[in-house]
Amino acid sequence: MIFEKLIRIPNDRIAVLIGKSGSVKSKIEQICFVTLDIDGDTGEVLIKSTDDVEKVEPFKAMEIVTAIGRGFSPENALTLINGENTLHVINLNEFAGKSSANIERIKGRLIGESGKARRNMENLTGTLISIYGKTVSIIGEPNKLRLAVDAISSISSGSMHGAVYTKLEAANRRGKQEKMKLWEDQNVFD
Repeated sequence: MIFEKLIRIPNDRIAVLIGKSGSVKSKIEQICFVTLDIDGDTGEVLIKSTDDVEKVEPFKAMEIVTAIGRGFSPENALTLINGENTLHVINLNEFAGKSSANIERIKGRLIGESGKARRNMENLTGTLISIYGKTVSIIGEPNKLRLAVDAISSISSGSMHGAVYTKLEAANRRGKQEKMKLWEDQNVFD
């Protein structure tokens, strides 16, 4: 069975998807066992499997192409191949309505001065975050994604940065304590 999916990405991200001398496109095709037919005028990308769809790679190719389209660098987008990493996209219209001024204000809060807020959220959640157009996109493992989505939602809804960071730090402490408890509960000397 052949897999085909048409995705549209912003025209200004097409060159990033192709890469220098087609290097990014080729890498995605090799890793995911797909072919990418890219229309530079419309921003349409047709993803076709070159192998049996029994493999999960065509779906990862969709995520990688979407991630690049949402502002991630090819290197960061390709981390979607690792482990359980997945892509989550949040539309800022959910928080700002149709007001472009509100969207810009929320983006400014999420980015912070010189990118500090975004970096803090990335470091505290162990995820990668891209703010592009009217969206915020996150790459990470499911449990870490949940933390990042909650943090982004809170800041977008007007919560203070410090309160959000404190909540993330507390979640990290709980996660470390749970891991330590798991190790303590195992009898490694049997």
